[in-house]
Amino acid sequence: MQSADTANSLVGTWKLVSFQFEVEGNDERRDAFDEHPVGVVIITAEGRLLTLITASNRAPTAAASDLFDSMMAYSGLYRLQGNRLITTVDSAWHPAWVGTEQARSIKYDGDTLSLMSPDFPRTSEIPRAAGSRHSDLA
Repeated sequence: MQSADTANSLVGTWKLVSFQFEVEGNDERRDAFDEHPVGVVIITAEGRLLTLITASNRAPTAAASDLFDSMMAYSGLYRLQGNRLITTVDSAWHPAWVGTEQARSIKYDGDTLSLMSPDFPRTSEIPRAAGSRHSDLA
């Protein structure tokens, strides 16, 4: 699939179905926040990506630091390079991400999009988020 075809296929709103760490070298996976994370990835034709992921068990009375630790969110302009989606972050839940490039390997299979972060700073675990296309979220 050519890059323009891939970009057009990715445009839309994707509902998060899993957010896991995968152990390099085998199929072992563990949930990053909990078993049923909540979130969306929005990819626009104009080149913007927005990601919001939270744990499903966040209590409204929890301390702000606990709520912060159970989420991630960022947005920026993206580009495709081969099978990599690279976002130049211009806003994020964590200020250290602003100005960075977040690269994700992509696997697209019809109505399922998987984003993997092999460059994540852990030695043996790779974050993997998977989402399904949802037109009712647009």
